[in-house]
Amino acid sequence: MIRACALTDLPPGEAVRIVGPHAPIAVFNVGGVLYAIDDTCTHQDASLSEGWLEGCLVECPLHAASFDLRTGEPTGLPAKRPVKTYAVSVEDGVVWIDVEVNKDVA
Repeated sequence: MIRACALTDLPPGEAVRIVGPHAPIAVFNVGGVLYAIDDTCTHQDASLSEGWLEGCLVECPLHAASFDLRTGEPTGLPAKRPVKTYAVSVEDGVVWIDVEVNKDVA
């Protein structure tokens, strides 16, 4: 488990980028539900945490590829490969990412 941030630092509709053990991870707050995915778009190196969030989808700021935060699956071209997703938990107001338990879909 790695510490992402304080829950108060991640309001609904926002994202944070954290340093993961192998690659950056983006953590999103969608109406109080937290999701974590690899931060780098699988189409081209762009930070998904800097993208546009709409519901459970994030749009890459570079070429408008989009990904489902729940599954990591791409939902719009030009991305064809999914991003990894990670389990998220909150304890005592701190957001934690379980980097050992992920759905390795990439």
